[in-house]
Amino acid sequence: MGIEAGDGALIRIVDIALVEAARKSGPWLACRVGCTQCCMGPFAITELDALRLQNGLAELSASDPCRAERVRERARRYVQRTARDFPGDPTTGLLAEDEGAEARFAEFGDDEPCPALDPETGACDLYAARPITCRTFGPPVRIGTETMAICELCFQGVSDAEIAACEVVIDPDGLESALLDELGARGETIVAFALAR
Repeated sequence: MGIEAGDGALIRIVDIALVEAARKSGPWLACRVGCTQCCMGPFAITELDALRLQNGLAELSASDPCRAERVRERARRYVQRTARDFPGDPTTGLLAEDEGAEARFAEFGDDEPCPALDPETGACDLYAARPITCRTFGPPVRIGTETMAICELCFQGVSDAEIAACEVVIDPDGLESALLDELGARGETIVAFALAR
């Protein structure tokens, strides 16, 4: 299976799991268009996510070139503003993996909005091509043995047991890892560096 076909399969698997998570979570899930808390500050994405975003931006360029250029310009400005403090290689956009990298990343760009976020509408201009992190943030999900954090706006006043009852497993067969191996992924980056090119 090629990278693009494999990524399409991965997205279908994740999206199906998230539909189930949303069904289980019901009104406890606060995620809606315009709620942009999860769109603030950088987060690490895989090279597979970056490739998907770049393909999504290319598709947007074909259908709405002006909107695509606004995304690119927001990404370029983000990179310009943050390159000096970027916790990695600002030339390649790859995040550092040394001992202090996690601490440097935790302090980096907290107030920066994601360049894919349309500041006027509060919607993601690349929603269909969004990274796995964006797809899975909000409801309780588990990847392998690791339970991911849920959005602090969701599940207000709900017990840990009720949250656990809503949890779903995404990518149970490790397809993302296999695709990253096939891609020869060198590390992680952030959305701005993926889109500024």
